[in-house]
Amino acid sequence: MGLTNDIFFVMILSATLSKPTKQVQEILGKNYERVKIRFKGGSEKAYYAEFFTEKQSFHQNFSEKELEEFLKKNIGLSFKNCVERTEEKEITFLTNKKGKTSRLEKNISSTDKGAFVKPLSAKAAANNFSNHSSASRVKNYIIKEGTSVPFLQALGVMTDSGKVVASKADKFRQVNRFLELVNDVIPEILRQKNAAGDKEPLQILDFGSGKSYLTFAVQYLLENVKKIPCQIVGVDLKEDVVKTCSDLAQGLKIQNLKFVCGDIAEYSGKNPDLVISLHACDIATDYALNFAVLRKAKAILSVPCCQREINSQLSKNSNQTFSSLLKYGIFRERFSALLTDAVRAELLEKAGYKVQVLEFIDMEGTPKNLMIRGTLNVSASETGKMDLPLPSLLETFGVKQKLFDLFCQEKM
Repeated sequence: MGLTNDIFFVMILSATLSKPTKQVQEILGKNYERVKIRFKGGSEKAYYAEFFTEKQSFHQNFSEKELEEFLKKNIGLSFKNCVERTEEKEITFLTNKKGKTSRLEKNISSTDKGAFVKPLSAKAAANNFSNHSSASRVKNYIIKEGTSVPFLQALGVMTDSGKVVASKADKFRQVNRFLELVNDVIPEILRQKNAAGDKEPLQILDFGSGKSYLTFAVQYLLENVKKIPCQIVGVDLKEDVVKTCSDLAQGLKIQNLKFVCGDIAEYSGKNPDLVISLHACDIATDYALNFAVLRKAKAILSVPCCQREINSQLSKNSNQTFSSLLKYGIFRERFSALLTDAVRAELLEKAGYKVQVLEFIDMEGTPKNLMIRGTLNVSASETGKMDLPLPSLLETFGVKQKLFDLFCQEKM
């Protein structure tokens, strides 16, 4: 039998289902050996799942509600074992031969890592998490818990008193981590603007802004924390999301933040000082980077997502030296993502940017955790039409990459 409500559901950061039953193919459609799920944040579908057969992997995104339903339906029925992790707990579900599922918890922050503790209710676990971690969250964050932050309150991350909602603690952490990365590039942007005699407010463009937690966060950082005049535009393809964010900005009386519906590949507007692109899918990231370079953005923050382009071109026979790496789907997928982003970083350097590749948030939080951060390193007069040699990685594997194609088509 499956799980009942009294042994489920706490906020999780990751879950791994293993030891498939004979029913797994009947229930899920394929003979999966395990499923790994990670919290990724940044969108309505906050969880990223990888389904593994013997030789292949398949992907799916879940909302929190969909994840809850998936686990309820599959723990004990499709898989005998499941290990979930929260900030403080490791929760193990074990199903015996009779189909009875039991739940064990251990406190992963305890000095005795192996000691199982008495199970807590979901409410008690959430309260325990909030109380235990509040001190460590507050001291180094740009936005402090206990501070009244209207946009976080409106988005359900904070209560009216400024307390972080336990189930949104990961979103609060993600917002602060992102603001740290933004804060690092602001001095260089201002230096370049001052050197050019540019007195205009900071122009910021957020491609694929989605639900816009981080867009609102940047506006709050600049206007409320650093007192820097700015104008911010969020661009997204979904009309309903754009309307929701526009209504929220209007309700909060934010005058310097607007949202528009549009395609990254076709967008035109004011030259931005900072371009943000978080989880723009596949080659949408390349269009965002190309736009930033063409408009000579002074800084770029990009967290790529779903790098399918090169993966679709590779096979186990693409390069015999790397045949073992390319043979298995999961290896090939991860290698393709690294190859894609390495080429992007190299091309940005050739376009005159000082580039860093940073961890956005830790691997427990999201599998899409790498940020490409670039700051303009040359004056506009030093850039001309780029006559680029084919990057060695593309030549080695005989593949094409969209940003390289875009750079070769344009005058920089």
